[in-house]
Amino acid sequence: MQAKFKIILSMAVFGTLGIFIKNIPLSSGEIALFRAVIAAISILLYKFVKNEKIPFDEIKKDLLLLFLSGTAMGFNWIFLFQSYRYTSVSIATLSYYFAPVIVMAVCPILFRENLNLKQIICFVMSTLGLVLVIDPGKILPGSNSFIGICFGLSAAVLYATVIILNKLIKNVTGIDRTLIQFFAAIIILFPYVGLTDGIHLSAAGTYGIINLLVVGIVHTGITYCLYFSSLKDLKGQEAAILSYTDPLVAIIVSVSFLGETISLTQILGGILILGFTLLNEIKSHDT
Repeated sequence: MQAKFKIILSMAVFGTLGIFIKNIPLSSGEIALFRAVIAAISILLYKFVKNEKIPFDEIKKDLLLLFLSGTAMGFNWIFLFQSYRYTSVSIATLSYYFAPVIVMAVCPILFRENLNLKQIICFVMSTLGLVLVIDPGKILPGSNSFIGICFGLSAAVLYATVIILNKLIKNVTGIDRTLIQFFAAIIILFPYVGLTDGIHLSAAGTYGIINLLVVGIVHTGITYCLYFSSLKDLKGQEAAILSYTDPLVAIIVSVSFLGETISLTQILGGILILGFTLLNEIKSHDT
């Protein structure tokens, strides 16, 4: 029960991410960079307090994959934050949660996994859900909502990339893997931000910096530690089911606290995406 509570708490906290991102008047790249920096420092402090060493010998074996997945993670954050800027948190989150569907479609090609009838049905129905979330009758190409959904889907592709690369990383696990991925994100995002929008931390103001610290420490450092410390005590299926607390909280936050709207068609689309992706997760862990 303690492990389940940690998962639910970490996912619920992550579901509130959009509120804080919207209160940080910095570019998405700069937010992603400082999020990685603050989170990496937080996890290093956590490991110091727990007297846990960093397994450098194991890291060397998977260094390239860790660097690539960390790079994908950093740009995944940028696209997600951009999605928040153009559309509602609920629609951005539902678009982002198309990532497992992408993994479902790609894994049979990359890893020669069999795609059974149930998985095909889940893929088709989840894709139909995405179409409903886009709501072609109301959201026109070129509109802010459409651009936001495109950013959300781009973030989903990058998150799917992180998931797939993590399947290939064999020697480094849990919080150590995430820590190195954060450092990789910092290494690649620092020059990217410097060459694009530049660093303007002072422009965030006190309120913006407080929100940035919350995102880095709470939504990333603490939440990741909670999440990974609980995984060892749960079955993969249980963790997959409980992780859907995140999009549900994000939708509630979007509608109730931010006053953003979501149509019945989009709600139905969200149910199809989350429901059939979850059904596939349960099936995949049963077999």
